[in-house]
Amino acid sequence: MGDHALSDRVGNGCLDPENFKQFKLVKRSQLSHNVAKFTFALPTPTSVLGLPIGQHISCRGKDAQGEEVIKPYTPTTLDSDVGHFELVIKMYPQGRMSHHFRELRVGDFLAVRGPKGRFKYQPGEVRAFGMLAGGSGITPMFQVARAILENPKDKTKVHLIYANVTYEDILLKEELDGLTSNYPDQFKVYYVLNQPPEVWDGGVGFVTKEMIQAHCPAPAPDVKILRCGPPPMNKAMAAHLDALEYAPEMQFQF
Repeated sequence: MGDHALSDRVGNGCLDPENFKQFKLVKRSQLSHNVAKFTFALPTPTSVLGLPIGQHISCRGKDAQGEEVIKPYTPTTLDSDVGHFELVIKMYPQGRMSHHFRELRVGDFLAVRGPKGRFKYQPGEVRAFGMLAGGSGITPMFQVARAILENPKDKTKVHLIYANVTYEDILLKEELDGLTSNYPDQFKVYYVLNQPPEVWDGGVGFVTKEMIQAHCPAPAPDVKILRCGPPPMNKAMAAHLDALEYAPEMQFQF
């Protein structure tokens, strides 16, 4: 324990923005054929990672050729989850960092640096967030939504549109549906699928201007629309938002 643990608890956290630090993998749960949840221990059971809301970490690994790779990831945990942090990772066949996570076993260490990111959030700074997420781009949205909803003093409303190819691709669905049922007046999610199942009550195809109009707060000075997805989606969403007359300061891209 000693002074080190105390400094963690005061909120300095365990991250270093300049240097990579090693965190031990203590649990790995396979969520689907290509998605797993990795739980990493922090130095003490009361340590916090020290990640500001909506910021991310850089993870370093080796690809199949043994070359070094560094990629950004957003934990699905908050600093209220003491003693550990979690990453939900989708592993792509050709992904260089995916290779590293596929090979990672309990007891191994992951090199992490941070925090990183331009997003700053003060509770109550907006009346409502619209969120446009695609695929793995859900992780920063989930983190921001959780932080808002789990803070009883924060009344900000959160409207999420979450796009994927198939139903199986939806990350954190159980968690998102849990937020919907626990905070029905504050959190709404609209799922959009490119290849929906036979019975489906969400959106179909790509996220359209009309979907944004129907499911996100209208342009206003106290509204912000966040986006995070594959580059083609981000580009299309930016064009939709401009067309719907959301001013640049009402938009943020992770």
